[in-house]
Amino acid sequence: MRSILAGLLLLAASLSPAAAQGTIRVAYAGSMGVVMDHVIGPQFAKANDATYQGIGQGAYGLARLIIGKKLQADVFITVTPGPVQLLEKAGLVAGQAQPVASTAMVIAYSPKSRFASALAGGSTPWYQVLESPGLRFGRTDPKTDPQGRNIVFTMLLAERYYNQPGLAQKILGPFENQAQIFTEPSILTRLEAGQMDASSGYEASVFSHHLPFVRLPDEINLSNPAMTADWYGKVHFTITGPDGKPHVLSTQPLIFYAAVLKTATNPTLAQKFVDFLQSPAGQKDFQDNGYGKPMGGPS
Repeated sequence: MRSILAGLLLLAASLSPAAAQGTIRVAYAGSMGVVMDHVIGPQFAKANDATYQGIGQGAYGLARLIIGKKLQADVFITVTPGPVQLLEKAGLVAGQAQPVASTAMVIAYSPKSRFASALAGGSTPWYQVLESPGLRFGRTDPKTDPQGRNIVFTMLLAERYYNQPGLAQKILGPFENQAQIFTEPSILTRLEAGQMDASSGYEASVFSHHLPFVRLPDEINLSNPAMTADWYGKVHFTITGPDGKPHVLSTQPLIFYAAVLKTATNPTLAQKFVDFLQSPAGQKDFQDNGYGKPMGGPS
């Protein structure tokens, strides 16, 4: 009787959707929370009789957790190639990371802010509004998150583009200014709640949150890979790395890359997920949620 019962349990497990396809664990750049957890992840899971689990944080932080074996994931998605290159160097990427979408840096602002009308298009340039006394500006940590680095690069490029020496210091203070730094998944939520006046943001993520934003020219928004060598690449800054040593950082274009990891418990399902991101249906999901088309080749 026990053997019959055990056999029936095994048969039931083999016929269940989860057993047929398994669970897909996707570690993604925290700015992608809306499109990943509410659109792409559930859609893929339903089509493949699978269970989707999303993990959104700063991409450099996620990469280090994976390398340190503190986080298991099947697929890794980053904005800028830097985080996935850490995983490639550690030998944890199966094949090559593929470009799946793109975005641009913007300045998001709260419609509840007393500075909202000025940022919406008054006579004062956006960067002068951000220098206003009492304005609360938020951004993410440049040690763990590409966006935290990219807003610094945007401000440094703005200094050159608008001929405004010292602009970055006036708006950001020290590059590692803890008074301005919040986690990536929470920063736009705080902005929505009116806890700050303005913040850094990726256009796609800000679009997903239905927040107003200042659109920036290509010369400072890091969206155009063709500008990397001759323009974006002119700015650099230094932070203290996890090893306690100074690290000089350089710009990278705002392209989202997806990679199957060698830690994948179901490599076939993981590859299906990356293929879906590149498919017409996946690309429509991205574009419907404010993302640009993928640009460039594999990382």
